[in-house]
Amino acid sequence: MRKWIFAAASVAAMAATGAQAEPRYEAEITRTTYGIPHIVAPDWRGLGYGVAYAYAQDNLCLMAEQFVTVRGERSLHFGPEGRLGPGNPDMGNLESDVFFRAAIDLPALREGWKDAAPEARAVAQGYVAGYNRFLADAGPEGVPEACRGEEWVRPIGEDDMLAYLERQMIMGGLLALGSGIANAAPPEPAEAPAKAASLDFDAFPYPVKPELGSNGWAFGGEATANGRGMVIGNPHFPWKGPNRFWQMHTTIPGEYDVMGVGLAGAPLPFLGFNKDVAWTHTVTAARHFTVYALTLDPADPTRYVLDGETIDMEAREVAVPMPGGAEPVTRTVYFTRFGPVVSIPGTPFVWGKSMAFAIRDANRFNQRAFEAWIRIGKSETVHEIEDAVSETLGISWVNTIAADRAGDALHADITAVPNVSAAKIEECSTPFTALAAARVTLLDGSRSQCAWDVAEGTAVPGLMPASDQASTIRRDYLTNSNDSYWLSNPRAPHPELSPILGKHEEALSLRTRSNFLETEALLAGGKIDHERAKRLVLANKSLAADMALETVLDLCATRETLEEACAALAGWDRRFDADSRGAYLFAEFWMKAERMPGLWQVAFDPTDPVATPRDLADGGAAAEKLLDALGEAVAELSENGIALDARWGDVLAFRAPEGEIAIHGGPHQAGVLNMQVIVDAMKVPGGLEPLHGSSYIQIVGFDEDGPVADAILTYSQSTNPASPHFDDQTRLFSDKQWVRLPFDEEEIAAEAIGETITLSE
Repeated sequence: MRKWIFAAASVAAMAATGAQAEPRYEAEITRTTYGIPHIVAPDWRGLGYGVAYAYAQDNLCLMAEQFVTVRGERSLHFGPEGRLGPGNPDMGNLESDVFFRAAIDLPALREGWKDAAPEARAVAQGYVAGYNRFLADAGPEGVPEACRGEEWVRPIGEDDMLAYLERQMIMGGLLALGSGIANAAPPEPAEAPAKAASLDFDAFPYPVKPELGSNGWAFGGEATANGRGMVIGNPHFPWKGPNRFWQMHTTIPGEYDVMGVGLAGAPLPFLGFNKDVAWTHTVTAARHFTVYALTLDPADPTRYVLDGETIDMEAREVAVPMPGGAEPVTRTVYFTRFGPVVSIPGTPFVWGKSMAFAIRDANRFNQRAFEAWIRIGKSETVHEIEDAVSETLGISWVNTIAADRAGDALHADITAVPNVSAAKIEECSTPFTALAAARVTLLDGSRSQCAWDVAEGTAVPGLMPASDQASTIRRDYLTNSNDSYWLSNPRAPHPELSPILGKHEEALSLRTRSNFLETEALLAGGKIDHERAKRLVLANKSLAADMALETVLDLCATRETLEEACAALAGWDRRFDADSRGAYLFAEFWMKAERMPGLWQVAFDPTDPVATPRDLADGGAAAEKLLDALGEAVAELSENGIALDARWGDVLAFRAPEGEIAIHGGPHQAGVLNMQVIVDAMKVPGGLEPLHGSSYIQIVGFDEDGPVADAILTYSQSTNPASPHFDDQTRLFSDKQWVRLPFDEEEIAAEAIGETITLSE
């Protein structure tokens, strides 16, 4: 028998007869091992209510801070000189406040929300009530120490939820360029003529990938041991901040039953599984915004020319409150009919006297995402998932990779993307369009014909119809590691589509190549099951090492000063396991070497994309540059007090209250599937911290009764160090252990910890 706790509930108004009104919100929360909540509710309002309550139990301070951010109140509470921190764009608090106060258009969001799916509106409404209910139940002393007593921990309203969900939608577009939008200002009339803009397009802070990346596999019945579908999801997301995943199981009996994860503030799983389908997401190579080059009025840089007429920019003045009662800081953000003006010093995209740049984001006002994920969660086949993403065009900036019980596998690179064809890009080109093509799609903003094309039947005018995007269903396998739609199975390259969807017949990343090589090798040895899938995703092999290490060892033997480095690399097992020695030296070396021009002897061949380019250049100047890169890596390790043959798990570790936890996985540049980002900013005394990389990893197959799921949340459920679920799964991940997820009632009862909480109001 279950034990029930009836938490203190808000009492509804009493009818004139004295009878109590029916509860507006109801939910039950049962926690199982490792703190995974199973939320059962009679309707969508109750589901959001229970999810928010459970999430706040684990991560209240994190979520409360995010509401501060989208309100534009970071300067008020944390000081204007502070910064957003991990998991966010590199912006100061004042920049962030200016951006959100200008870019979050609450009247438009409220109006659009009226047309959202009824289930979406209900679940979001419930989330607001559940978050506020937790605050009421917790009281001042129940708030975690990190934010106890802070005035910014307060109840929320629907506007907060709308603003936060908008933040998640524009994360791959407007928000990534938020600093350039917040700081964009017209040149002063009395300024001396500006110097010629730099043509360093690579300095443009986009794309944000592969740091926001993932691996995903969908195996069909021809590739699995039992003939049913299987999904491996391996998102690479930040370990800190608002883009942390959180596990949940959400059920409306007879209507909806989905287990998986969502980001902070998600009232439903955004990737996961039900009894018939499993799915994951990977950040797509498609571009979800375009930049428009504006021709300015010579007499006034806040006016731009469109079809021969001069138009005023819209100047939105925002006032940012300051701490201590100081006067608010006012700034002006400029908007055009294409979107906000963006200006980024050090790049060609600078607001000058004759030209400025505006950005149009396809995910601005994308309130269809909820409907897409609700429909995915209700699907019984991958065909239904394909219909859901195609008809809503609500998936923001990720591929959808899925498999079903019947053994079909899907890769759908179908998102909210501008309807801009190759012909449109050519027709609307500017002198800089070709130069900028590696970073952004740049169009001429002086002609209205360069607006996005409107196709009949799309959810929003200007979006590219699903029929012009990439989707494939097969029964062997499909996979993606953030390269374009072109190859999701090396045996079946996709025909060329618009360049805005990604590159075609161009070199793949080493991580993508490693994915194909390891997957093909796995299947050559037999059909896949859960145990073989676990070995695939956490093998920690380095394709770069397999391709380059022997040549490097031959070369470094010729330079006496590198003798110790040679010995360390010779003893390395070419993996990034916790016990691997010499991995850090190779990682630091490769981060320098892989950017060298002329690195490979055999150039990329589109007819052999998995095996090319290859053969490390080993003669002349190339050899010297490789040795110099190794020498620089040796010097950096020495400067940081790290031995050349240091154990990888002693260098990369999660620093928990009860001691360090060794972390495995390596840099994507080295062709490691289990990715951990390694950049200079991550260096800390004694080694590195896992700030970004493998996060929620799931392996989901099916038997005759339903889903069979093994998973691990690498950084655990809670951000509260006082919680038992702050690092429990992190310790499992360190040991390459997994959690078999309980899905049906009997499994949940067997794994239950504590007592079920029943909530209503």
